[in-house]
Amino acid sequence: MMNDHDAPDEHTLIANLLANTKTIALVGASIKPERPSHMVMHYLLSQGYHVIPVNPAMAGQYILGQSCFASLSDIKEPIDMVDIFRASEHCLSIVEEAVAIKAKSIWMQIGISHQQARAYAEQAGLIVVENKCTKIEHQRLAK
Repeated sequence: MMNDHDAPDEHTLIANLLANTKTIALVGASIKPERPSHMVMHYLLSQGYHVIPVNPAMAGQYILGQSCFASLSDIKEPIDMVDIFRASEHCLSIVEEAVAIKAKSIWMQIGISHQQARAYAEQAGLIVVENKCTKIEHQRLAK
């Protein structure tokens, strides 16, 4: 995560990231409408993003009309962003898989951050955002 004195750069980074992202793998997707991952996925789909849900318990089923995959490595198309809705302790393994599939960025939702996962992703050349919501940031930039 960037320091407060980097805030203008972070704003630009997030704006560019959201503008250049087309395909998002949403890890921790839920079929339950009350879950934040479901609400964010619904919003991102409504904004024209191609969102691919990832949840091993839902693999082969559909969430919001999108086919769900068990893991990132099961997805057979290029991924721009991996949007993480899993507890911080799962982030490193998710980031390792994201690097392996050549994703371009990692987004850890509000309350999620992992120093080692961030460092690993950045070392591999991925853009990383931590502890922020894609829906909130997209809405803020749309104003």
